[in-house]
Amino acid sequence: MKKEEIKNEEKNIPVADTHDEAQENTNIKKKITINGISIWRILAYFIIYSVLGYIIETIYGMITKGVWESRQSFLYGPFCGIYGLGAVVMIICLHKFPRKFNMLFIGGFVVGSIVEYVVSFVGEMLLGVKWWDYSNMPLNINGRICVYFSVFWGFLGIYLIASLNPKVDKIINWIKSKFKTYKALKTFVMTVFLLLMIDCVSTAFAIEFFLVRMIVQNDIDVANKEAVIEQYDKIYGNEKLSKFIYQFWGDKKMIRTFPNLKVKDKNGNIVYMDSLLDIQPYYFKVHDINNRNNEEVEEDIRG
Repeated sequence: MKKEEIKNEEKNIPVADTHDEAQENTNIKKKITINGISIWRILAYFIIYSVLGYIIETIYGMITKGVWESRQSFLYGPFCGIYGLGAVVMIICLHKFPRKFNMLFIGGFVVGSIVEYVVSFVGEMLLGVKWWDYSNMPLNINGRICVYFSVFWGFLGIYLIASLNPKVDKIINWIKSKFKTYKALKTFVMTVFLLLMIDCVSTAFAIEFFLVRMIVQNDIDVANKEAVIEQYDKIYGNEKLSKFIYQFWGDKKMIRTFPNLKVKDKNGNIVYMDSLLDIQPYYFKVHDINNRNNEEVEEDIRG
């Protein structure tokens, strides 16, 4: 192994982004990077960590709610985007400090909180959706972030940079070795990312159309009710568009994919969409949380 590669490995800088890729790109005068990491690798990180986030969230849902429900960020792929985005931003900002745990904790705390706040803000402002609400938790800011989860982001920053991401880099480099050329790998990553972005845009439209439909058909008294009704008439007054929406983004599809969708009426009450429809909002029940809790209560009483 050459001195440059050893030095980069000690600093936790992806070796594949330095020496070997430079050799395969001799015809490219200047490679575009962000803080020393190539664009294609950043996109690969986003894809990988979005999938890992989906798996983590699904398991967490099974444990805490007793059901296997969708934890997807998008309509058609197993991706939880906030994990992918959070991981990418943390890696870009913190990958040069692999052994400075104090720096990693502070960086994870700050970066994770900012990403969480921005994602929550964008979801509410653009889609009218509250993905989560920490209003009842101590030391929260507008219900979007709270110190409890910010501390979690801090510890996650340490684990991500010091332990997990080096392993992910090895996997990426192994996959890279299976491709005949660097160009083929870039094409593959870009294609997956493009499909993910199409999925993301489709999801934005689907959620907006669904919420407009639910607000009008269930007479939810939201603050901008007249504008929503006008939007509903334009969307569902178009026969072809309406047919497409009901065929591909019908109530069952939306509730099964996004079981926690909700809106706030003008009085500040939260209205969950699944409560308005007779549709099971999960795939199947893993175990019965309520029954288990009741059994524990009965045991305590008998004891």
